[in-house]
Amino acid sequence: MTFFKKKKNKTESTQKHWSITRECLNLILECAKTEYPNEFGGFLHVDTDEKNTITEIVILPGTISGDHHAIFRMHMLPIDFSNVGTVHSHPSHSNRPSNADLQLFQKYGKVHIISANPFNEFSWQAYNHKGEEIAMKII
Repeated sequence: MTFFKKKKNKTESTQKHWSITRECLNLILECAKTEYPNEFGGFLHVDTDEKNTITEIVILPGTISGDHHAIFRMHMLPIDFSNVGTVHSHPSHSNRPSNADLQLFQKYGKVHIISANPFNEFSWQAYNHKGEEIAMKII
């Protein structure tokens, strides 16, 4: 007789499979190109019917973009449970999260996207709140 049950790995049992619409991804890439050489930043929004499909981005008024940062005015973020994470661009060719990115990931959402120069379908990556790469299907 055992008194202890084997614990399930939380990340395996609660991990979601994320997807993004092609239109939304194209908008993200175009926004990143437009802001270049500065960073672009926004928030990821899911459709209420498809809770794991990112359909829109929310761009906060007053966001400040620089060559190494995007500063959000968080008081402008609507209170909405459909916002599931963040998106931003890196003017460099690296889509790896910085230490500041990792801190942002832990505070705001479950899924995050970083797009890097040249801002095409092959230069972006999705991450979970811990900064671990996750797969994201384009639909």
